[in-house]
Amino acid sequence: MEKKIRVGVIGVGRGTSFMDGAPFAGMELVAICDKWKEKLQEINKAYGVATYTDYSEFLHHPMDAVVVANYFHEHAPFAIQALKAGKHVMSECTPAVTMAECVELARIVEKSGKIYMLAENYPYTAYNLEMAALYRKGAVGEVLYAEGEYNHPMSAEELLGMAPGWNHWRLWIPATYYCTHALAPLMAITGRMPRSVNSLGFSNPEFSRKNIRFSDPGAVTLVKTDSGAVFRLFGIMVPGHSIWYRVHGTRGSMENVRSRGYWGNGKVRIVHEPYNLCPGEKGEIIYKPDFPAWARKKAADAGHGGGDFFTNHFFAEAIRTGKQPYLNVYRSTAMSAVAIQAWRSALDNGNNYPIPDFSSEKERKKYENDHWSPFYAKKPRDQAPSNLANTRQWTPGMRKKAIAAWKKIGFNPGKPE
Repeated sequence: MEKKIRVGVIGVGRGTSFMDGAPFAGMELVAICDKWKEKLQEINKAYGVATYTDYSEFLHHPMDAVVVANYFHEHAPFAIQALKAGKHVMSECTPAVTMAECVELARIVEKSGKIYMLAENYPYTAYNLEMAALYRKGAVGEVLYAEGEYNHPMSAEELLGMAPGWNHWRLWIPATYYCTHALAPLMAITGRMPRSVNSLGFSNPEFSRKNIRFSDPGAVTLVKTDSGAVFRLFGIMVPGHSIWYRVHGTRGSMENVRSRGYWGNGKVRIVHEPYNLCPGEKGEIIYKPDFPAWARKKAADAGHGGGDFFTNHFFAEAIRTGKQPYLNVYRSTAMSAVAIQAWRSALDNGNNYPIPDFSSEKERKKYENDHWSPFYAKKPRDQAPSNLANTRQWTPGMRKKAIAAWKKIGFNPGKPE
């Protein structure tokens, strides 16, 4: 029997999905860290693990790895500190929010020799795993064009329930920054890497005020890959829920079938033109794939369409073998760079911006002092707007609506900052 991997989690909110899936991968939760003392007490009762409010003390707890599941825009500093402390790291969402953080993270992973993985779970739905397997078999040839959509609209009340506080990142995140759910499946299916971006956001200040956001409803980003293919990314809060992926290759296309429901109907559609048919192939096939047999039961019981099982499994496997996972630091920081550079492009009328190869010291060195960020940069020159109109002020109506929503969840925001 394999020795269990001892893991600590920072962030009691999003970290709960890891807690529930960890045992399936042979990992044991041993400690958790957060500033939210009341929630820590609940976690301690439910899981019986050590709790900390000080991150430095938490890192001294006997454990092999840390899952970074704190706020979206604060992952890199905590991941870097954990790596320096000799821990393997899995980052729950985008690893970095500045190009300088991407550079520092890549360097420290190399220096530490530890495993780093992004816990991006959308590549691991049954239909995305199926499309990846089909692509490797040559079912549609080499990718020419692909589309990834992660569009998740919600009411102001729903959003505020997930975003307590005047400066919560969910209220201020630019339209291009939550791109990994759209991009990662396309990368995992095709094996391609982003090399440049062009992006256009769409602004509607009235819509944003009504929905209590300081970001635009969404954006369309075009990603040029290392093979010359183009990916189109779309999202993120436009009415009309959509989690959808399509790949057009040199001899066919495939997609998950559009339908209602969060994950749709789970079906895959493969299409070939008559002149591209191989012996035994049909012009169109639609079917519902299942998870691989070895993972079927565990994935079916996991969250995020099965993805939470696979992220935990591949992280544990990487630690045991000493081999970096597919979603390693270079692919992860490339996706962060797509978010950052796409927002620069959107603010620059769609002009083209490069995505460096973060495995190349020559390329990444150019960005080691690039601290441009929409998330409350310390220096004024580095402060980027979070929306195209550069709106920053809470209106009386927005404040009233926010306070009422937060009161329902027992949160006191204090005075507006």
